[in-house]
Amino acid sequence: MPTDDLPETFHVTTDEQLRAVSNLTRHRIMAVLRFEPTTITQIADRLGLAKGSSSYHVRLLERAGLVKVVRTRKVRGVTERYYAMAARSIELPDPGRGGPDVLMRHAVADLESSPADGRHVRMAHLRLTDEQFAQLGARLQALADEYRELSDPSLPDASLVFALFHPEPREQAEGGAK
Repeated sequence: MPTDDLPETFHVTTDEQLRAVSNLTRHRIMAVLRFEPTTITQIADRLGLAKGSSSYHVRLLERAGLVKVVRTRKVRGVTERYYAMAARSIELPDPGRGGPDVLMRHAVADLESSPADGRHVRMAHLRLTDEQFAQLGARLQALADEYRELSDPSLPDASLVFALFHPEPREQAEGGAK
């Protein structure tokens, strides 16, 4: 399926959609569907799930509008459906201060389950002007977009997660205690 036909962004706006993306298994299914149309059987094989479980999760994603059937074919009298993402990216609502960040929770779960020799994890504490902060955010996004364009579905998966944020000031985070 040519990705040129996909909308750029799907905005999660309903509770049903938020529940659908909040599940780690469905998050992983969407990662599989990100690059190429895939069947329930292929998803199950790729993620080590039972076909029934894969089917259940894909149906919930489809009902929420996050994935869609992009083609079908007959195989021994059975209609095989190929699913793909409904958009190139999914934008989640801002969880608000102190709210659970679903995307980061999924990223941490994926990171924790990845082999140690297949990780590049770094953290840097920076002091930036507002302009530098905005520039760095734009550069990180451009770098992610550049490598997404280079992605080849035949290669192993790699995930890039970045979070550029202003942490809560230490005095407020510790309730004013020093």
